Amino acid sequence: MSSENDEILKNEVHNFWNQSACGTFLVDKEKYTLEYFEDLEKLRYSMQPEIPIFAKFAESEGKKVLEVGVGAGTDFLQWVRSGAIAYGIDLTEEAIEHVKHRLNLYNLKAEQYAVADSEHLPFADNTFDIVYSWGVIHHTPDTQKALHEIVRVCKPNGTIKVMIYHRHSLLAYFFWIKHALLKFRPWKSISWILWNYMESKGTKAFTKKEVIKMLENQPVEIINIHPVLSYYDRLERFNKLFQIISKFASILLGGNKVGWELLIELQKK
Repeated sequence: MSSENDEILKNEVHNFWNQSACGTFLVDKEKYTLEYFEDLEKLRYSMQPEIPIFAKFAESEGKKVLEVGVGAGTDFLQWVRSGAIAYGIDLTEEAIEHVKHRLNLYNLKAEQYAVADSEHLPFADNTFDIVYSWGVIHHTPDTQKALHEIVRVCKPNGTIKVMIYHRHSLLAYFFWIKHALLKFRPWKSISWILWNYMESKGTKAFTKKEVIKMLENQPVEIINIHPVLSYYDRLERFNKLFQIISKFASILLGGNKVGWELLIELQKK
């Protein structure tokens, strides 16, 4: 893809997420009120209890942390609450407004949060003890560049924790059935379906091998790369019949091996 097309796509991604920060459409309370933010937090961690287990917010006290893609600010709030020296960026003004209102409401302060591009992080090399990103860099046109930027700004011996979407997953298969098979175009690939129908245009999903390939020649040690079944794989938004189908499919296909969330943990060398 040309750089011009990349910028066009990035603008589409910005416009999509700037309309509604991640997950906020699920909450019916008045925007920016205490009830609104508390509902967002409760929903996020009830639907995705794997987030705090993976992030380990409590271990960040006194550490310099960067979150790439703060979204509605729920995870960013946990870094601040845990005593981290917290920095956050997001492509959208909507996300930064959420963080600003959220911190003000709880009378908390972060070191810095601003609109920025994950492919061009505005920080010096070797700046952060922890760099964290949950469900973000698969939306940017050059995911590998964003991942390399995350590595660049992490300190030697620092920790990198990233979640991106996993292509060999139940949710991806279900999306293919819905948008390809049931529409009589089974020749369409999963990647094409996700690009055109999953959230903002251009969304990608990766395999573990592809992530390892992206990390070639990067100064990192791979601690762990593994998928986990998510709320979305389990079809918990749907009726019991769909949930039972998902349960049997996950058993047949290997459980977490076909999870939508690909968790990546690295240590910078």
